[in-house]
Amino acid sequence: MTDVPIADPEVGNDAHDRVVSVLESGHLADGPEVRAFEDEFAAYCGTEHAVATSNGTTALQTALEALGVEDGDAVITSSFSFVASANAIRLAGGTPVFADVDSDTFTLDPDAVASLVARRDDVVGLLPVHLYGLPAPMDELREIAADHDLFVLEDACQAHGAAIGGDRVGSLGDAACFSFYPTKNMTTGEGGMITTDRDDVARRAASYVNHGRTADGDGGYEHATLGHNHRMTSLAAAVGRTQLARLPEFNEARRENAAFYDEQFADLPIETQRVPDGYRHVYHQYTIRAEDRDALEQSLSARNVGTGIYYPTPIHRQPAYETVSAAAADLPRAERAAEEVLSLPVHPNLTADDRRTVASAVFDHYDHDSP
Repeated sequence: MTDVPIADPEVGNDAHDRVVSVLESGHLADGPEVRAFEDEFAAYCGTEHAVATSNGTTALQTALEALGVEDGDAVITSSFSFVASANAIRLAGGTPVFADVDSDTFTLDPDAVASLVARRDDVVGLLPVHLYGLPAPMDELREIAADHDLFVLEDACQAHGAAIGGDRVGSLGDAACFSFYPTKNMTTGEGGMITTDRDDVARRAASYVNHGRTADGDGGYEHATLGHNHRMTSLAAAVGRTQLARLPEFNEARRENAAFYDEQFADLPIETQRVPDGYRHVYHQYTIRAEDRDALEQSLSARNVGTGIYYPTPIHRQPAYETVSAAAADLPRAERAAEEVLSLPVHPNLTADDRRTVASAVFDHYDHDSP
């Protein structure tokens, strides 16, 4: 086992106590605990509605269904992301169309998006990814969307608490989706959430995750539309409510760890993710890029420092996308990033000694004295 792991999920006694309370109540499936979590998460993001789901992928698919994506509709997204971003578009019947990323932020390049929109007449929406906890350039993307009557769905699965100018992600588009996988900034074990200010999207999403039932809360058996069972359990919601209360604490620890690395690595031949002015990064991952990435990864492993490569293969180069027309996309910046990125431990449970261990391992690789 590595001395400094890349992730270290923390679920404390408060979660244990709340889960026990739910177990004793006997109400284990979707119910009041989930409704309470939805209300609290919507308030945190600053939106009118939140709809809980079974995981981040089902949140994305459900949101796309609720936004009205139909067979053949094109949705522009990033290829430099976890595959779920694009898979959800396909599962909803749409076609993912990949735009290249900005080399410094790894998020969608608005100029590349605008070029695609200008060339195609089948685009119905944009799905920007707030990668590693850094918001995508939402002002520019929303302007493009407004000019062409497109929806904007935020993939905020890695960005709980991130913000632009004081407005939290989750409130910056027509809808947004979050994941609560164990390694995320907050967790429910598995789980997801959709946030939106649109009544119609919230209503359709709540129905879709519950077999297409009429979303009137009466527990009846009228199924107005086709749907899935993508509901969150009360046990997951119980954990989520305690995690949400601690999210500011978790995020601040991540930001402090990232600031330490930024200072330590300033003179090394590596690049860090650029954070635009007014953007709040919450560092789901602390990701650097290095021309000798693979050698650096091996050096850190030899020193028992955990690392991760997120992501070694852009989505448009995945075998599952060989038959998708978008696989022919020319995305040089995404492909170069995939060859050079490396994520270092930044989780809240890092100690001061852990951070120094990570930094020292990086210095040793470059034969550089610590500052």
